[in-house]
Amino acid sequence: MDEKTPSALGQKLDTIIKLMVLAIVEGKSQAEQIRLLSAAGFRPKEIAEAIGTTPNTVRVTLFSLRKHKKGKTSRKKKV
Repeated sequence: MDEKTPSALGQKLDTIIKLMVLAIVEGKSQAEQIRLLSAAGFRPKEIAEAIGTTPNTVRVTLFSLRKHKKGKTSRKKKV
């Protein structure tokens, strides 16, 4: 087996993954893109590279999304 084959396969897989990511997040807001990619198991650095932002922006957005979700689920109805 050629030594370059695993590297070439890895590069092709990376390209396929990037294309799939673009198809998934097309037309969605940045926060929704981040939420979807995080749910799919991508790390903040990977998400940032995929959507063209910084890892810090991704982390802040994820924090805000978690905070917002927690606020919705912890509210109790007042009687």
